[in-house]
This record gives sequence, structure tokens and C-alpha cells, in this order.
Amino acid sequence: MNLLIVEDEVQLADALAEILQRNKYHVDTVYNGEDGLHYASTGIYDCIVLDIMLPILDGISVLRMLRKQKISTPVLLLTAKSDVADKINGLDSGADDYLTKPFVTGELLARIRALTRRTGEVAVDGLQFHNLRLDSQNYTLSYGQEQIKLSLKEYQIMEIFMSNPKQIVSKEFFIEKIWGYESDAEYNNVEVYISFLRKKLTHIESTVSIKTVRGVGYCLESKQH
Repeated sequence: MNLLIVEDEVQLADALAEILQRNKYHVDTVYNGEDGLHYASTGIYDCIVLDIMLPILDGISVLRMLRKQKISTPVLLLTAKSDVADKINGLDSGADDYLTKPFVTGELLARIRALTRRTGEVAVDGLQFHNLRLDSQNYTLSYGQEQIKLSLKEYQIMEIFMSNPKQIVSKEFFIEKIWGYESDAEYNNVEVYISFLRKKLTHIESTVSIKTVRGVGYCLESKQH
């Protein structure tokens, strides 16, 4: 389960990340609204914990931009404001829930669990796009009766694609998420694994393919309508 924390209080953000990681969530943390919008726009997260009072771009603006982009990821707003008008503003802007600081960890976890139970195509043990299924237990990709094993990086790339198949994903994002900021990975690394995955999709006779969006990145597309 992938979570994004957008919180400018670094100590609080890092403490939340540590708590959530201990509860088996994969967590990314950013400290301003601009970075929050950039990360959240990928659509790969199962839930976003978003502070309202943020530098560069405030949380409400981030939220409105995400909803305008048709990003439907559940958003839990964090705010130091207890004013009813602020809560109404947040919910009207597209938030799914809110939590007023200070809060207890148990309540935060309960609200995240409630929000992630509502998400769309995530299966108990994997992800599905049309008839293509990604199994998180066995790292396999299947289409109908056909199945093929994936390497770890192939699995990670398909997980990003299938978490939100309608989004175009850049090579930079794959490198950052899979290899890490400080790695020596280059665009060619991504291209090689995309090539491997295309061959495996062909092997299982899938109607789902990986489309190159020139100069931007890649996305999933299906020949089924």
C-alpha cells in the first residue's frame, strides 16, 4: 500500500512516515505543496495525507488541482485549524476526510484504513487492468489462463503502471521510485525493462500493451473497448 505524506513540519512528517512504515505501508514524504502536487499527480498512491498550510502551494490548491486532473486518490487533510469553515472548504474541494492537529496515531491509522478500503481496482493480492492481473504474492503477470514470472524490477514497473493505468509515467519517475535518487541508473535502464515487459505481455497474448508517449514517458493501453 503506497502512501504520500505532504507536510511542511519536517519532524512531524518524518515521525508519521516512520509510524506508517512500521504498519507495513510504503511511504513517500515531501515538504511543500509544489512537490506534493508533482508526486500526487502520478496517481500511484492509495492515499494522500495532505496538510493545508504548506509553503509554495497550499493544500487546498493542491487538492483542487488534483481533482481537476481527475486524480481520484483518497485525500486525508491535516490541519491545525479547527474552524468548521476550513473543514467544509476542504471537503468541498475534494478531500475525503480531515484530521485536526494534534491527533492520536490510532485515529490517523484508522482513517487511512477506512479510506484505502474504498479504493477501486486494488485486489487483495494484486492489481488488475482489464483482464491483465499482477500478483503481488508470486510476482506473476497473467492474462486469462496464461501466466509469466516477473523479476523484481519488472514487477515494480508494472505495479506503478497498474496502480493508475490512465497516467503517463516518465522515465525520471521510474528511476526515482525504483532505483532511487542517488543511483547511477539512466534512461536506458528503464528502456531495457520496458522492452522485457513488452515481450512478456506478448508471450501471454495480452491485449494490454505499454505505449510510448514520445518525449513524455509510457502508459498502459488496451485494445479492448
